[in-house]
Amino acid sequence: MRTTKAARLLAAGAALTALTLLSACGGSQHRENEAIGSKAPVPPQVRKPRVDVLPGMPPVEDPTDIYAADRPGKLSPVVEDFPSRIYVPNTNSDTVTVIDPKTYKIIETIPVGRQPQHVVPSWDLRTLWVNNDLGNSLTPIDPGTGKAGKPVDVHDPYNLYFTPDGKYAVVMASKDRRLVFRDAHTMKQVKAVPVDCAGVNHADFSIDGRYFIVSCEFSGELLKVDTAKMEVLGRQKLDVHGAMPQDVKISPDGKRFYVADMMANGLWILDGDTFGKPTFLATGKGAHGLYVSRDSREMYVSNRGEGSISVFDFTQNRLTRKWHLPGGGSPDMGGVSADGKVLWLSGRYNAEVYAIDTRTGTELARIKVGSGPHGLAVYPQPGRYSLGHTGVFR
Repeated sequence: MRTTKAARLLAAGAALTALTLLSACGGSQHRENEAIGSKAPVPPQVRKPRVDVLPGMPPVEDPTDIYAADRPGKLSPVVEDFPSRIYVPNTNSDTVTVIDPKTYKIIETIPVGRQPQHVVPSWDLRTLWVNNDLGNSLTPIDPGTGKAGKPVDVHDPYNLYFTPDGKYAVVMASKDRRLVFRDAHTMKQVKAVPVDCAGVNHADFSIDGRYFIVSCEFSGELLKVDTAKMEVLGRQKLDVHGAMPQDVKISPDGKRFYVADMMANGLWILDGDTFGKPTFLATGKGAHGLYVSRDSREMYVSNRGEGSISVFDFTQNRLTRKWHLPGGGSPDMGGVSADGKVLWLSGRYNAEVYAIDTRTGTELARIKVGSGPHGLAVYPQPGRYSLGHTGVFR
């Protein structure tokens, strides 16, 4: 009796094994249905190339997108408790207007030095520096309290940047025709670099931080500067009579620089590594400020001379839209809100500020401020550190 039962169990096991093998090797019926309930294959892990950065500079998180740390709401622990504010330097009024972006209401007006041009976040994100150009000083503002501190003596601070390693502030001394490297914290001068071009004003750094491209507004030129050596590596004249280059911004993949030109009415597109002759793309009259969207897909170009904003798509390498401010205006400098939904721009010649919906181009608000509003800063914004201007974050 036991032998017969064991034989039956053995036979059943053999049949099950054969069936399993048949399923594995498969008839046509199984192959037709083998995808049912299966998961998509996991793509192989591709190791992104490491960027050999300037010593002391934070590593590049994503070599295909240098703005990867600027995603919506991705605030550094340093700034996450700061109140969201819009800081507007009024060049002719010698004040900074502070706006609550939720209510579009002015909550404070801060007296500063003579002719404030830009409000610049420090490299460590802890301070906002007001560039008092003709006042020859920088006024620090604590973004946690909104209170202004004692001004620091700095000659001709038209604009201000920070080297990617956080060591130096780079003062764009426009009238002095110098790039002045200073200690990023004390603002003591380290080295002054004379430049032959007129009107140094805006810049952006290469993906590895080893050089930066500078625009020279009044002589229509571009400079290439070695960050570590603090030396000018190259200089070129733009191929348009009366060219006036303004804001500079690098592409997400780090392969191209874009330079707005308010007299050529568009963008110069430059290979920074070779520093060869740039190509040109028309955007609109008085092209001035450049701002990258939170998803790194688009760049907003403020056309100050015609009251419009052109939208450039990096992935398509072309302009896709143009938004016109109702009733006109003079959109100048600014930034994108932390959630990426609003583009804030100063109205340079209209004593006003514009809030623009980045999805539709709709004007959300138009706020009256002081005379000559210029380098407006939206703060805080996502990012690990600041390279300066009105907020260039990495």
